[in-house]
Amino acid sequence: MATAGTNHLTGIGARTIPEFDGVHEVWPRGDRLRAVRAAAAAYKERFKAQGRVRAVKSVDIAAAPYPVKYAFHDAVSVPTLPLISMINRMIVVQYDDFDGRARTLVFEPTVPDGSAEAPFYRNLRKLVEKVPGGKLLERAVLRYYAEPGDVLRRLGLAADDVDFCTFDHLHVQDPRMILGSTEVIEGEQAPRGPLFGGARMLVHERELATLRSLHPMQWAWYVDGGLGGVDPEKFVTFDGDVELGPGVALLWTPGHTDGNHSLVLNTPDGVWVSSENGISLDNWQPELSRIPGVRRYHEEFGREICPNANTLEDSLDQYDSMVKEKTLADPCKADPRWLQILPSTELAPWKRFWPVVPTYVHGGIAYGEIKGSRR
Repeated sequence: MATAGTNHLTGIGARTIPEFDGVHEVWPRGDRLRAVRAAAAAYKERFKAQGRVRAVKSVDIAAAPYPVKYAFHDAVSVPTLPLISMINRMIVVQYDDFDGRARTLVFEPTVPDGSAEAPFYRNLRKLVEKVPGGKLLERAVLRYYAEPGDVLRRLGLAADDVDFCTFDHLHVQDPRMILGSTEVIEGEQAPRGPLFGGARMLVHERELATLRSLHPMQWAWYVDGGLGGVDPEKFVTFDGDVELGPGVALLWTPGHTDGNHSLVLNTPDGVWVSSENGISLDNWQPELSRIPGVRRYHEEFGREICPNANTLEDSLDQYDSMVKEKTLADPCKADPRWLQILPSTELAPWKRFWPVVPTYVHGGIAYGEIKGSRR
């Protein structure tokens, strides 16, 4: 197993981010929030001065059901359908690492068949099958757009063009379906090969440790056995905050899970941030939300965020992490009231779920031209 030390990061042309050293250990908690905010503001200045990514493109993968009560910390104040849909998006990033090597990173390459095997979704599927009109409800909340391999081909990439893949956290992800396995997954006929050739998965060491030893409060959201037969050398682990090259960083944003991290990109329009700490901009900017109850949540509790709250492994940490993200993100060019935060899994803007629809949607991200080795 690779270690998370400085030499390890140097081997992939990456490095640690000193501005955040120790901020997540500051005590008491009010001081910690101020320390996180100040560190994010200081890092943003240096991050933007270093340069931009060469190209980035997001593509929708699939829409899956999610309880409304989790989506906005039980803030929604009107009767609604119990489920909404979240659209998972895969983001392909091309950049130069700090050694000048051209790199391709794939963020959130979700394989829907793997996600369906997380206990939460297995149990939800059984429940939907039992209720009257369950099949109709299933059709209303599920939609498939593309598999990760299809997205690569659409962008002119081959599997071997990918250097790294990563998820902001490993909820409902099955690493065997991404990295390959020597074991046969239950219900399949042969071991899975790697989805992206020799690509390695970048993962916070706490997230990988969680998947190896699940607590009962975490169990429902992880694919148990998802590491079976996976070559440990396929993982590149890190601790804390890292930058992969000019214009691209993975910032540790604990709270939703212990090892959660957020993708941060510098583009011609400024800084973008992506994670699942929220599922719409309403989570990060509740004061602007038109979803009933979300603005009131902000006003009555004096909170500047409204978290995506299915696990809340540490709600105070998640709050600080979302402030960290807000501080890094630049205002949107189309509407400067809104920040350039792109949820890695976003509330579907479908009228069937009204009034629980996002107040503002960026609709994806695209800069530059994604180029494969054959182009």
